[in-house]
Amino acid sequence: NLPEGAAQLSPLLIDQDGQPIETLEKWRVAKTHLRRTWIDFLGPMPDERPAVELEILTEDVNGGVSRQLVRYETEVDVPVEGYLLRPSNADASTPLPGVVALHQTTRHTIDQVAGVAGPAEQQIGWKLARRGFVVFCPRCFLWQNATNFVQAMAHFKRRRPHTNCMRKMLWDASRGVDVLNSLPEVDSNRIASVGHSLGAIETLYLAAFDERIRAAVASEPGIGIKFNNWYDPWFLGPAVRDPDFALEHHQLLALIAPRPFLLLAGEGGKHAADGARSWPFIEAASRVYQLYGNTTRIGMYNHGQGHTLPSQAFEKMAEWLEAYV
Repeated sequence: NLPEGAAQLSPLLIDQDGQPIETLEKWRVAKTHLRRTWIDFLGPMPDERPAVELEILTEDVNGGVSRQLVRYETEVDVPVEGYLLRPSNADASTPLPGVVALHQTTRHTIDQVAGVAGPAEQQIGWKLARRGFVVFCPRCFLWQNATNFVQAMAHFKRRRPHTNCMRKMLWDASRGVDVLNSLPEVDSNRIASVGHSLGAIETLYLAAFDERIRAAVASEPGIGIKFNNWYDPWFLGPAVRDPDFALEHHQLLALIAPRPFLLLAGEGGKHAADGARSWPFIEAASRVYQLYGNTTRIGMYNHGQGHTLPSQAFEKMAEWLEAYV
């Protein structure tokens, strides 16, 4: 049962003529339209994707994980850094699953998710590499060659004045998939994405719009547009506050179907962004998953400890990836 006061979400299985969508064929038509509507809102990015050429800046081995800080181009002539983490025994003769691990809002950025600095609970990229994944941790553009978010957005808007900052984050996360695909030791058919908070926001969008992502886990993104600061200019912007704004994130969950998606929630604890109020989004998307005729692979786990990623929630994340990629 849906919780009292649940969000009223637009129906996913009604076509543009107001007719019910009861077949996978009809859903695929609706999905194409829905995807285009979202991309039109987010704005354009260049057609050209630079070849992946990794410049190794530093390298170390820690806890059975080879860790390289690399620089590459996310757009033409736009460099960015990321950490590439490999199990020390990685071998191209036996390709491993890959994970794009996206960092939260923190001054440590990629150092935290890659296990270089910060609390152990947020070192998710490094911990996943220890469990046998090849992990790539790209830096969000808001911290790349900028002293604050305003400066970072200004740099981007000079190049792309008609493009939403969330579209830039999606582009950069998708380039992380390109990096993993360029590696002979990664099985390109087994790539996933994970993240907490900001990283979870990026994971939601990456999984929705890049079908190379075969499974995803998002920890505390604030799945509803009213649940979090999605109105900020570095996310979706003030347009989402318009009473007539018609897009919502259950639509992105539907775009992910039938690929596995797990939402980690912390309701009951301090500053939680997700919990019971998030369930209608999962429930709405599950109806689309059911059209594919297999087990519904979308769910939510509420650890109840607030806006964090405690050990039991990380275990759910890791087990989800181990099961599906």
